[in-house]
Amino acid sequence: MSSPKRIQQSITAAAEQRLIGYLCPRLPESLTPDRLTAIGFAGSVLVAAGFILSNWGREWLFLALAGFALNWFGDSLDGAIARYRKIERPDYGYFIDHSLDALSNTLLVVGMGLSPYLRMDTALFGLVGYLLLSVHTFISARIFGVFQLTYLGGGPTEMRLALMGMTAAMYFVGPATTVAWPTAGLMFSPFDVFVCCLGVMLTGIFVFHTARTGAVLFRKGG
Repeated sequence: MSSPKRIQQSITAAAEQRLIGYLCPRLPESLTPDRLTAIGFAGSVLVAAGFILSNWGREWLFLALAGFALNWFGDSLDGAIARYRKIERPDYGYFIDHSLDALSNTLLVVGMGLSPYLRMDTALFGLVGYLLLSVHTFISARIFGVFQLTYLGGGPTEMRLALMGMTAAMYFVGPATTVAWPTAGLMFSPFDVFVCCLGVMLTGIFVFHTARTGAVLFRKGG
């Protein structure tokens, strides 16, 4: 299988590509694509650990922030270094990278749900939106040969930055601040509301693009 064409037109894409272009020639040969993928996964483990440990002190949120940075480093550079060194393995890389991405994000979100800042149900709702949009992206890559990384000007890096901003806010706000849910009478933190809105947005993007793609394929008779 040839690699699908990557479409990345997010807000930070130009700056990110310049940074990746600077780092690739300077990485030691020992940092192979597989090791970078493992580093990215380890970053997600640190994020989850930081959120869980924040039950015993908000200072652990700095571990989560470091995990986000490590996840970006590994996840953004594993494919880039393979292309730079001309050692791509399209089938293997596509399968392993995106399989671990799904596992990493599941682990990360469960860690958030086990923190004192987010309910597990709202955290999982955000994960559902991410997985739905991922399904659309993978199916579209198979049908059109295009791997769409950007929606509404945002991509994986913007998502990390948003979650890092939320994590920093958690440190300053603390776990005790809650707002009343107006319909069910349940208590939700501001971070629950943020993640719910994120889940609604991701699900809405999935529904819109699925309907549009379905209509295009119907008209083509494909």
